[in-house]
Amino acid sequence: MDDPHGQPAPRPRAIPSHLINGHSPLHPDYSVDREKDERSQTYDAIKSSMGRHKEPLTLEQLQLDGDEPGHIPSHRDTSQRRSARQYEEVGDHDIEDLVVKVAARDGRDEAPLTPPASTSRPQSPFTANPTIDFDGLSWPSVGTINRLRERSNPVLAQERLEKLSGAVRTMLECIGEDPDREGLHGTPERYAKAMMFFTKGYEENLRDIVNGAVFHEDHDELVIVRDIEVYSLCEHHLVPFTGKMHIGYIPSRRVIGLSKLARIAEMFARRLQVQERLTKQVALALSDVLKPQGVAVVMESSHMCMVMRGVQKAGAVTTTSCMLGAMRKRAKTREEFLSLLRR
Repeated sequence: MDDPHGQPAPRPRAIPSHLINGHSPLHPDYSVDREKDERSQTYDAIKSSMGRHKEPLTLEQLQLDGDEPGHIPSHRDTSQRRSARQYEEVGDHDIEDLVVKVAARDGRDEAPLTPPASTSRPQSPFTANPTIDFDGLSWPSVGTINRLRERSNPVLAQERLEKLSGAVRTMLECIGEDPDREGLHGTPERYAKAMMFFTKGYEENLRDIVNGAVFHEDHDELVIVRDIEVYSLCEHHLVPFTGKMHIGYIPSRRVIGLSKLARIAEMFARRLQVQERLTKQVALALSDVLKPQGVAVVMESSHMCMVMRGVQKAGAVTTTSCMLGAMRKRAKTREEFLSLLRR
């Protein structure tokens, strides 16, 4: 119908305005230039992850390209850094601050456990040791560098093996066995070689394990490797504990070869360990190598010292975790990681 002034009534829209997305020609703000800009930005983002800049990084290159003093950041650099800051600074307001106070048996345990007001957990995990060094040989043990050097000196390596074999022979005698009987003939030497293999992680270092397999990549979502089988020796009883480790991290323009995550876990597991320290060492090593937005490591294992002796509970499973960066500061991010593990 026409209005009283004789003007024709406006024709109704074929599609309601609230159902029109920003890319439709029917949208009130649509323009050809705007669509071209959006397409161009999308293509640039795809190409940036496939260009020539995707080259291995050395571990000495702790700063990303373009982070040197005096560098004028491009629009792309600025937007990426703004995105990373926003990811870390957003707080969760749906959880209550926790106040924890535990009576310590040791003075070293008196570290503050009360989380800061702006986060759900402390900013960083408590550790009495420095972060991972790239030699990776001296925390927490000492003297392993000598063992590493013996790899190029067969005489010294044989002396160490004979000394360990003698100790095993003494152990057999102490439990009432005869090391010279047929069944045990050669056992001291075999066990000495096996023990050197069980602890071969003392001869490995983080630099050789990573071996340049760090790359630039425009990815800022979770990367998770689940169910990494881990075999280690409990340092309290020298019996095995075995289980699975789950490693996740949020890149900050750096990613690492997926197999390297398993190799890092293997390196630290092949030492005399406690599960709590092993979990933390893997997380700190990955944090030092990649400088990511966040790292999370969860380990589930069964300890033979609880199964074969002591309390003798075969079904007991021990779970430990270490969260760093955004994984530690943001409860929602941490829950996303844990929910993906449960799947």
